Amino acid sequence: MSVKHAKPNFSQSQVAEIVKRLFRLTASEIRSLPSYDDQNFYVAAMEGGEYVLKIMNSEDSKNPMLIEVQTYAMSFLHQNGLPAQTALPNTSGKLLSLEEMDCGYGCQTYLVRLLTYLPGTTISKAPLTPELLYETGKTAARMDTILQKLEHPHLSMLEREKFIWSLSYVHLLETYIHVLDGDPLQDVVKSVIHQYKTCVVPKRSSFRKCINHGDFNDLNVLVQPDDSDSYRISGILDFGDMNSGYYIHELAITIMYMMTEHPKPVEVGGPVLAGWESVLPLNETEKDCLYVLVLSRFCQSFVLARHAVSLHPENAEYLMISTRKGVNILHHLWKLGKEQVENMWFQSAAQFSDRK
Repeated sequence: MSVKHAKPNFSQSQVAEIVKRLFRLTASEIRSLPSYDDQNFYVAAMEGGEYVLKIMNSEDSKNPMLIEVQTYAMSFLHQNGLPAQTALPNTSGKLLSLEEMDCGYGCQTYLVRLLTYLPGTTISKAPLTPELLYETGKTAARMDTILQKLEHPHLSMLEREKFIWSLSYVHLLETYIHVLDGDPLQDVVKSVIHQYKTCVVPKRSSFRKCINHGDFNDLNVLVQPDDSDSYRISGILDFGDMNSGYYIHELAITIMYMMTEHPKPVEVGGPVLAGWESVLPLNETEKDCLYVLVLSRFCQSFVLARHAVSLHPENAEYLMISTRKGVNILHHLWKLGKEQVENMWFQSAAQFSDRK
């Protein structure tokens, strides 16, 4: 979503009214939660229970069928033992509601859902031990193998052609590359896009297809302390970037975002990879493309965040989170080179798996 004025701007009093009218719940506490494109609110009800009211941006709200598939996928993962949110029916028995509101730019329609609230803190605030990184990789692989079994009459909605956040369309970043004019980062991004087009695209036919969550990042994974003074994954959030892709894409996305939270980023790849391969071992072509795909995701994050800030300067702090952390990491990975980084990742993964 890269459209000015599409992000909703509902007040807490409007949220309280919506929750009362659509779900017959009286809010005792409402607080805003961070979001890239949408609006999320924590809602505690006087009747008991904690929820998240998610108000989709007006552009994505034009495609309720896609949101329906995403909502069903969340429920499907929950039924299959993964900690995903589920949507609650409104007074009409529907999981999706359309609300018309003027948020200062004329009357627009926003899609609203009330989701279960998952306990925990974002993994960005937890110490990223090798064990937790292993569990993160394992959970991402389990998630994609479960999603591959998903059946829905509108599953084809996930074939999101030219979806700018999909690792199938990294070359589309060239349309936005001007946002880096004057920034030394631009040269690295252009080089990575070239590597992607010459080294990844020709080999894609050997990738195994699946349905991707597409945004398994440090703010979309929740953790809670467990009995052994470590952490376990307690929640998977935000399915708005779901798309038909490839298993290797999900792994690359997971490694990239976990790197942004680690004091020694290059060491992240090994444990995440070991966890992933405990569920789904990579084939040789997937292994060969992992490095460039991780770098490609960094490039997507930088370019699209910079573009989004030009549209929503008021949301710059949240939009630029991954970018601020990631610039030095990308430069470091590019300087080390494919062979050295892959050797580190795959040797570390093998050693980690041997200890398991």
